Amino acid sequence: MPQSGVIRVLVADDEVMVRAGVKAILAAAPDIEVVAEAGDGREALGLARAHRPDVALLDIRMPVLDGLGAAAEFRRAAPDTAVVMLTTFSEDEYIIRALDSGASGFLLKSGDPYELMAAVRAAHGGASYLSPQVAHRLIQQVSGGRMTRQAKAKQRIAALSPREREVLALVGAGLSNAEIAQRLFLVEGTVKAYVSAVLSRLEVKNRVQAALLAYQAGLVDEGAGEA
Repeated sequence: MPQSGVIRVLVADDEVMVRAGVKAILAAAPDIEVVAEAGDGREALGLARAHRPDVALLDIRMPVLDGLGAAAEFRRAAPDTAVVMLTTFSEDEYIIRALDSGASGFLLKSGDPYELMAAVRAAHGGASYLSPQVAHRLIQQVSGGRMTRQAKAKQRIAALSPREREVLALVGAGLSNAEIAQRLFLVEGTVKAYVSAVLSRLEVKNRVQAALLAYQAGLVDEGAGEA
């Protein structure tokens, strides 16, 4: 049985020494336990189904299935597992693609070991975590105007949970709370709470601004509002 209060973590990296290092760092945290480790993304998915970890730490470049592909698969196969990307690469393309794949965080292997613990705890708590180096790069991009509106919108919605993104997409499609409740098989009061949380997280004033952000982020498909 899982120990109560302990965050269960899966580590996926094709380098054995890196996995050992990550496990050693996390072993120093009394509230974190590594329950499984994998050498590629496909193996990580299988272990996630078997062990149901709270957080998965995925290296971006792995054989068979890389971390970006695995992160996207985790959203479908293990939606309750938060994903944090761990990599030596800090190129902007990887950062945006990782967040777009549903990752809750992005860490550089050259960062402070305590960032690893902080990222695991943040992801488990439903928040996002970017290493200071990554955050600095994104701030530079935004202030320099080099990120597209879509990329900026995707960056903003990255902090939302999968369910909150579903609700945001349906708000963007013009559905009412009652219609969203029917679509997602929820009670209307629960939908109202989700909408309020989404508006607060995105720091928007109303549903119209939220809907615009949903369109910019590519959440709304043609016909999304149709029954």
